[in-house]
Amino acid sequence: MKQKRTLIAFAAAALLLVMPSCEKKKYYYNEGLVFGTYYNIRYEATRDMEPEIKAELARMDESLSIYNKKSIISRVNRNDDVQVDSLFVVMFKTAEEVTKLSDGAFDITCGPLVNEWGFGTKEKGHTPTQHQIDSILKFVGFQYVYLDEENHRVAKMDTRIQLDASAIAKGYGCDVIANYLASQGCENYLVDIGGEVVCKGHSSKGAKWRLGITKPIDDPTGEIEEIEEIIEVNDVCIASSGNYRRFYYDDGGERRSHTVDPRTGYPVNHSLLSATVVAKSGIRADALATACMVLGEEKALDMIEKTEDASCHLIIADGDGTRISVSSRWMADVTE
Repeated sequence: MKQKRTLIAFAAAALLLVMPSCEKKKYYYNEGLVFGTYYNIRYEATRDMEPEIKAELARMDESLSIYNKKSIISRVNRNDDVQVDSLFVVMFKTAEEVTKLSDGAFDITCGPLVNEWGFGTKEKGHTPTQHQIDSILKFVGFQYVYLDEENHRVAKMDTRIQLDASAIAKGYGCDVIANYLASQGCENYLVDIGGEVVCKGHSSKGAKWRLGITKPIDDPTGEIEEIEEIIEVNDVCIASSGNYRRFYYDDGGERRSHTVDPRTGYPVNHSLLSATVVAKSGIRADALATACMVLGEEKALDMIEKTEDASCHLIIADGDGTRISVSSRWMADVTE
């Protein structure tokens, strides 16, 4: 009898070892600041993962932030002998691909032009002269940089070339956090960094995630926000770009938007007010949305239609109002 009891006790102990954790899941909400903007993250899990999420965001900052003087990208810009990490490699290769897709409308070497127009690290000043623009254009262009993956280094044809991942970092950050949450077994989450979103599954209400596409309103303060359209989605990587908040009027009264065409050196001047793009990843959606804003309505639609994994929603100025233009796969991508 004693041996039988021992066997039963041993079997019970073994069962406890193999049984999965029965910890109850609940929704957690983390928020904060990163990349000069906010982040809001909701996820269903057995524990609060805010420390790990902050660590992932810090890892990105140490690689790709031009405002962090010790980051890898800042050291590349200073022409230090520095090895790039895996985060930098993914950013660089995605940027290179979108540069080709957009015929150069998207270019991470465009930073010096953006700064010259007063939308980067340099304060707004006088309108640059054609001579100043031409001087900067000599060292703007993705064709002037090369990633040596074997040695983990970036080679530049001109030491004045500056890389800026600002137009791609928020979407990439969403990917990094979403991938971390998925690696921890999360099946329901929404990662929002500065309006770029990667989400999966459902919300705490058991319904699809509800995302709003912002109505383009001239408001440099960013305090006025109205929703143009609400979409309900389960799994999506989505990013938006617009010209209706970051702009100023120069001494001649001309409106200057923060979207600078790296091919001409000048801020764009067309009727496209905002572009929202769905793609296979947040980093890709972010880059493509920026490219759309440089290209304008017709060329943006043409680029997206030729890109198998993307669709877009464009808001265009039309007289005293606006109109909507979407790519052929838009409804399918946001209703799957």
